Amino acid sequence: MAKESIKAREVKRQKLVVKYAAKRAALIEAGDYTGLQKLPKNASPVRLHNRCKLTGRPKGYMRQFGISRINFREMALAGLIPGVTKASW
Repeated sequence: MAKESIKAREVKRQKLVVKYAAKRAALIEAGDYTGLQKLPKNASPVRLHNRCKLTGRPKGYMRQFGISRINFREMALAGLIPGVTKASW
């Protein structure tokens, strides 16, 4: 389980990215790179990192479900994810 401060930091970054998205797009369109440098570092979407919605685990994230591979496996075996079955051939 990730620390609450780490999860809060990611949420804060997401809010900053949304807040400055229009301004970033306008500066990029105009080619004003000095203006881009004056924006906060965390306003850049590159600095975002996907985390599991349940545990906050940063690695093994499955985009389609928004959770880590470990939680995905547990939930799939318990039948909590509709349409997902264990492979057998």
